[in-house]
Amino acid sequence: MSDRYGKDVLADDPQSKKRKIPTVVADPELVVECATSGWCGAVVGWDKGVSGWAVVLEDGKGRRRPFDLGPAAFLIDGQLVTLVRPVTPKGLSGPLRTASGSVATSLHRARVARGSRIWVEGSQDAELIEKVWGDDLRIEGIVVEHLGGIDEPFNRVQVFEPDQSHRIGILLDHLVPGSKETRIADAVMTAFGGDVLVLGHPYVDVWQAVRPAVIGMNQWPVIDKGQPWKEGVCHALGWKVDTGMAWRKILSGVNLYSDLEPSLLGRVEELIDFVTAP
Repeated sequence: MSDRYGKDVLADDPQSKKRKIPTVVADPELVVECATSGWCGAVVGWDKGVSGWAVVLEDGKGRRRPFDLGPAAFLIDGQLVTLVRPVTPKGLSGPLRTASGSVATSLHRARVARGSRIWVEGSQDAELIEKVWGDDLRIEGIVVEHLGGIDEPFNRVQVFEPDQSHRIGILLDHLVPGSKETRIADAVMTAFGGDVLVLGHPYVDVWQAVRPAVIGMNQWPVIDKGQPWKEGVCHALGWKVDTGMAWRKILSGVNLYSDLEPSLLGRVEELIDFVTAP
């Protein structure tokens, strides 16, 4: 009779050896499942994770999440595998690209900061721009500064003294006809036209410039007038009313330019072009 446990429990029995976990190159569109969470999706990109590279997966609803690479961390057709990043990543668009969709220039070092600046209203706007356009801005030498509000932009611009070598690009929330922000933009552009460009998106807050699918929604909640918008969103989504924590949750889901609304993408790209023009 065969002994499935081996004749000697201390011997080097082949049946006692650990099962080998195959290594699979995570090429674009490969469908895998996270062994821990059960999240299933196709490989669409890469991000910096907690302990190195993280693979970005997109599920059938268009939601994207990064997952750290690790031994036996994924399943393919029910079999545990270890994913590895391609030696020369083959992307959906050909060359390796940054989160903004630009061709990555990994051989270039960040350049010394230019005299020109991009100003945004708050720290969350700055964090979002850094996450998607950070690589591009470092290569171009452009610093993004948040103003902590946009109540006195005319005075701030006047103190900065913009010229052709020291341009300012300003990104505003809620730049729609008749808004306070639109009146501010018109006044600044009239006074400093050639050296200052003021653009904006139509949303009440930069949160809305993130595609709702990123956090599993079909659309952002509609908040009644008179109610603080961010707190209202937290209530509507059943989140703790902690706008800082809520923003971290939203920002963690942003990995690529395609996670943002086109109305923000176009405005940021235009501002970068403006402040880097010869």
